[in-house]
Amino acid sequence: MQLRGEQLVAQLERELKPVYVVYGDEPLLVIEAADAIRAAARRHGFDEREVLTSISGFNWDDLHHAAGNMSLFGGRKLIDVRIPTGKPGREGSAAIQDYCARPSPDALLLVTLPGLDWTEEKAVWLKALAEAGVAIKLIPPNLAELPAWIAARLRRQQQVADSEGLRFVAERVEGNLLAAHQEILKLGLLYPAGELSLQQVQEAVLNVARYDLDGLREALLAGDVARLTRTLDGLQQEGEAPPLVLWALTEEIRALAQVRAGLKERQSLDVLLKEARVWGARQVLFKRAVQRIDQARANTALAHAARIDRMIKGATGAGNVWDEFLRLGLSVS
Repeated sequence: MQLRGEQLVAQLERELKPVYVVYGDEPLLVIEAADAIRAAARRHGFDEREVLTSISGFNWDDLHHAAGNMSLFGGRKLIDVRIPTGKPGREGSAAIQDYCARPSPDALLLVTLPGLDWTEEKAVWLKALAEAGVAIKLIPPNLAELPAWIAARLRRQQQVADSEGLRFVAERVEGNLLAAHQEILKLGLLYPAGELSLQQVQEAVLNVARYDLDGLREALLAGDVARLTRTLDGLQQEGEAPPLVLWALTEEIRALAQVRAGLKERQSLDVLLKEARVWGARQVLFKRAVQRIDQARANTALAHAARIDRMIKGATGAGNVWDEFLRLGLSVS
């Protein structure tokens, strides 16, 4: 059974499955989902717990030993398996499939993983876990969804903020849900239940944004000038290497130029996106960007990127490479 993160609590209230696997890129969501499963297990009499961490040298026979080694006077056991790499290997895959084929009636297996790509999600061992119980893929909210996510967290502590306050928090914690969680808890400690003013939010919340290249690429495709500017400034302050920033921008611009050229020859957009390696949720932003940017504009941006490359390598005169990144981004956004 495959569930979304928001469906987990209701499922745990209905019944407890013998196997759970939780995975996602955002540590906070994985931690909270795993905690919810552990709490439900305790309510159902799984009083013992054994933690197994699949690191170098780990023996997967320990999984079967844990399931078979029950205390004579104790209750049932939660077997907490953690795979930090997301890859159990050949022995781990076989051990997991074998366990899922015959799960112990006196044990509950919880497997936690980091984010997996689409190829890893098709692995046989992951399918075995999902078929034996429940698989929960945790997807963090994007920037547009983040204010609503923050509002829901505030409601848990009987607090509310207006849209401007929620947007302020979202911009300051962009890309960092653990930081968002901490700031929300701080608001709960500083102020009583009820409505929070914008001034209270601004005085309490720190600038804890985590800027990354993926966010830069999203801002470029979305045409979000404010986020693009903010992200470039954050990357500069964090000491990101200019060649990596140029690579991130150029990859998107090159793909736009490639797709626009194909559209000019009346090729299928879906085929062109596949050839340009534009997958998943990124396709939505990319399709909008293609409508906004014509062939000449994309080619001009590529030429600008080439000049920035020469500037980084010292092959041209003096200039501020970060100012050029901003000009390049604005020309596309």
